[in-house]
Amino acid sequence: MTQLAAMTWEEVCALDRSRSVAILPVGAVEAHGPHLPLTTDVVIATAMAAAGGRRLEVRGHSSVILPPLSYTAAGYAAGFPGTVSVDPGTVTRLIVEIARGLAGHGFPILAVANAHLDPAHLSALDQAGAEIARAAVLRFVCPNLAVKPWAPRLTEEFRSGACHAGQFETSILLAADPGLVRREVAATLPANPSSIGRAIRDGKRSFEEAGGPRAYFGDPARATRQEGEQTIEVLGAILEEAVLAALAAGVEAPR
Repeated sequence: MTQLAAMTWEEVCALDRSRSVAILPVGAVEAHGPHLPLTTDVVIATAMAAAGGRRLEVRGHSSVILPPLSYTAAGYAAGFPGTVSVDPGTVTRLIVEIARGLAGHGFPILAVANAHLDPAHLSALDQAGAEIARAAVLRFVCPNLAVKPWAPRLTEEFRSGACHAGQFETSILLAADPGLVRREVAATLPANPSSIGRAIRDGKRSFEEAGGPRAYFGDPARATRQEGEQTIEVLGAILEEAVLAALAAGVEAPR
């Protein structure tokens, strides 16, 4: 497993790119409560990409981790200072162009390790996948963690929908980059059982409308590093399985 950003062009040239999986971590710059950084989703996506890449290497598939895509549609958190939301169409175009660039250098598959679940962002990924498939640029893999078969494999809090900056995400940060977690703050936060998932289905348009006035849902005080480590491995396994399914089918993997 290699990091594209740390390589020289000659080192990339020497790769057997026709047998390499390019993995793109995708997150957002958005509010994650008073205890987690704005780049929480990027940290999670990067950990997922690394775990998936390691698992693919064990299977005999080389992987290249791309620099993360940090800016995307984040309208639900737009009312909180620091959140940077961009037009979904811009996200779609950027991912399509990344795919074209990779394909032009011989990479046969682009796998997205996505940790941001804003509906507009997920729609942008869907649109990018459809455009890439129509153009037959390369194989595109992007497991949507919010739906089956992937969602049931994640934690109880995640499945409840009350999981933005709660126990689920705080645990992952404690495992992936503990210095970013404001632990003393997290320990004082009361659980917020409001389900952002249900709020989205009910037509709510912001964290505030969904019942998250401090931009968190769930129970961050219950987070543990052990849960985070276990969850990262599950996320890596999900990415691995999605990639292997695409390679076996020879076409775009189902989302």
